[in-house]
Amino acid sequence: MSPFWSYWYFHVPNFILAAIMYTLLGRLALGFFVPENWDNFIWRGFRLVTDPVVRVVRFITPDVLAQPVVLVFATLWLMALRLGYFLFLFNAGLTPAASGTN
Repeated sequence: MSPFWSYWYFHVPNFILAAIMYTLLGRLALGFFVPENWDNFIWRGFRLVTDPVVRVVRFITPDVLAQPVVLVFATLWLMALRLGYFLFLFNAGLTPAASGTN
């Protein structure tokens, strides 16, 4: 069996969290050049993927913060979540071995 599927519980959530995190960064970067209500399909895709995370972070952050700051905080929260998930699995002995080790 492939090493990927042997540790699917590690790789799949990590990939999903990373994809959302990098999409948030893409939305942040693109947001400096386009209006928030732009009707382009790429922008709508960014918003479709990231709006659930942004809503949660917006709920726990003060209302005085601008949208770009909320996007930065959302990215940081996802980084912390990825790290926490890794540490949880590492301490439980469920992470894959580093490549190149015997």
